Amino acid sequence: MIIGIGLDVVETAQIGRLLGGTGPRIEEKVFTAAERDECEGRVDREQALAARFAAKEACLKALGTGLSQGISFLQVEVVSAESGAPVLRLNGRAAERARDQGVQRVHVSLSHQPGIAAAAVILEG
Repeated sequence: MIIGIGLDVVETAQIGRLLGGTGPRIEEKVFTAAERDECEGRVDREQALAARFAAKEACLKALGTGLSQGISFLQVEVVSAESGAPVLRLNGRAAERARDQGVQRVHVSLSHQPGIAAAAVILEG
C-alpha cells in the first residue's frame, strides 16, 4: 500500500547559488558528510547535490511534514547501493514519522541534466 508520494524539481543554478553564496556552513546543514563525500570531485557535483536536495524535499512531502515537527534535511540521506542505485536512509524524527505511518519501504528515483534535477519518493507500507 502506498502511504505517501513526493516529487520535487530543482534548478541546478539555485543549488549552486545556495552553496556558493554562504559557503560550507549551509552545505553542512543540508547534506550529510557521506553525501558531501560522495559528490566531492564529481564533474557534475552541483547537479548531483541538486538531485539529492530534490530527494530530501520529495521525501519530506511524502512524509507530509516538510521541515517541521523536528525534521531536518540531515535526517534524510541519499546513499548509493552496491549497484549504484540511490537509496534513502531516514534517521531521527524522519525515521520515527515513517515508522508511525507504517512505512516499510522507501523508493527513490533521481534524475538530472544540465540546469535541472528532480526526484520522486514513494513510501510503501
